[in-house]
Amino acid sequence: MDLALVEAARSGDEGAFASIARGLADRLFAIAHRILRDVGRAEDAVQQTLVTAWRELPALRDAERFEAWIHRILVHACYAEARRASKWSANVVALPVEGPATADPTLDIVTRDALDRGFRRLPAEQRAAFVLHHYLGWSVAEIAENLGVPTETIKSRLRYATSTLRAALDADARTTGSASWERMA
Repeated sequence: MDLALVEAARSGDEGAFASIARGLADRLFAIAHRILRDVGRAEDAVQQTLVTAWRELPALRDAERFEAWIHRILVHACYAEARRASKWSANVVALPVEGPATADPTLDIVTRDALDRGFRRLPAEQRAAFVLHHYLGWSVAEIAENLGVPTETIKSRLRYATSTLRAALDADARTTGSASWERMA
């Protein structure tokens, strides 16, 4: 991150902030989408993140911590967006059919779909910890520090996310009669 741009934006330079926003928008969206699993809600979370960041930027004490600071704002925006989301979700179950005797290249799609359904079952806090750890590669300590929660809370969220995801995938495999996701485990 260009510290000169951050300092200029902290001083009220809209152009500097616009440049920062353009540089971070795709990455912020990718993170939000992985947490929320919905394009529209992810876009809303990113927009809210950028608005909040612009408003709160003058209060940022350490420009070197800008990226961690904006990721924290993004995660909290994702939490808010997840709370606003309606409780309705499609619950489609694929019925087993007898397939061809050879390997089916569409199993990768089925596996991805099963993983996506399982991930949607996780609470937003667990999804956020999971994404920050497995997608961004942050350590448990980094996630805890950036989200302002205890390390043990992050460990717990990751543990529950993993076990819930496995249980959801197991249930999905039993329901659909397909255990193709086990190749990924």
